[in-house]
Amino acid sequence: MIDHCYDYAEAAHGAGRPIVGIMCEFTPREIILAAGGVPVCLCGGSAATIPAAEQHLPANLCPLIKSTFGYHVTGKNPFLNWADLVVAETTCDGKKKMFELMGASKPMYVLELPQKAEAPDALEHWVLELRKFQQHLATRYATDITEAKLIQAIQLMNRERSLRRQLADLMTLETPPLTGRQLLDFKSIISGVEADLQQYEHALERYGGTSGSAQTPNHVSRFTNHVSPVRVLLTGVPLAHGAERVLELIENVGAVVVCMENCTGLKPILEDVDLDSESDPIRAIAKKYYHLPCSVMTPNPRRFQSLRALAAKFRPQCVIELVWQACLTYDVESWQVRKLAEEELRVPYLKITTDYSPSDSVRITARVEALFETGRAKAG
Repeated sequence: MIDHCYDYAEAAHGAGRPIVGIMCEFTPREIILAAGGVPVCLCGGSAATIPAAEQHLPANLCPLIKSTFGYHVTGKNPFLNWADLVVAETTCDGKKKMFELMGASKPMYVLELPQKAEAPDALEHWVLELRKFQQHLATRYATDITEAKLIQAIQLMNRERSLRRQLADLMTLETPPLTGRQLLDFKSIISGVEADLQQYEHALERYGGTSGSAQTPNHVSRFTNHVSPVRVLLTGVPLAHGAERVLELIENVGAVVVCMENCTGLKPILEDVDLDSESDPIRAIAKKYYHLPCSVMTPNPRRFQSLRALAAKFRPQCVIELVWQACLTYDVESWQVRKLAEEELRVPYLKITTDYSPSDSVRITARVEALFETGRAKAG
């Protein structure tokens, strides 16, 4: 997928299409597409770029932020190098301050995200922010972002979200045909690529309506002899490309991650842009993106509503929450997730706090194995 994205972005850049980097799921890809741009996710997942970032950023900062900035200072991310604009959002404090440093040498547009999820005036502020963003792109790229272009982009992204939801629904089967790691590989870092959507359709033709073993040569478990893989709901922070280590550790010791609630999983695709309820495309886009149940929102009831619905649908036998080091919003919110899992869903819960270094892989593996044994004993 990354190689394909590289070829696509290189060709688009060569043809004069603007490459627009995004850092968060709150940035509406529809507006970028309507401006003729190529929206590329730039979140870093490599530990190799972190030392360079730590010359500018605190060592105890979130590894995703450090890795992303490390790519910037080392120039090792071609997508970031091609991007003539990076769109940032006022989500967590670490990102906001990193954006200031990146913005000193990279064109940056910052969307001000209101964080009172239930406040009507907050949504109105967000609508205004997106209108200003639309105007900025139109001016920057000397294009007219018409209502027709916005509607076309909305339809494209709704199609992409629908196909990804259908792929995710394969994991509801008693024996899913994919592992969670394989499903994650279907997520492209570039949105709205027709060739990707066609591949999603081919995958659904191949796997849809069938169940098969989710075990592959890279996911062989020592527990699979006479023991069914544990069904896991994974929640918490996003898994940027290159930072899939914990997911792989979980599945390598006897599990299938049947549901990823995070931003690289189901969270941003649960809801489409609803053009039937809103005649104004920008307002419809604003409503969809503002509904994202991110931990930066306060309060954040939608996340727990979503977790309840996903648990009912995917039937997990345990909940694992991944928190990157120094991700304070998810770390604090984990207390409520634990309570939901153990007291309401009645399944074992484990919080894993780590960074991109593999130094704690043995410890994480032991904790996951213990969780699974507890779950099996409870089920027995």
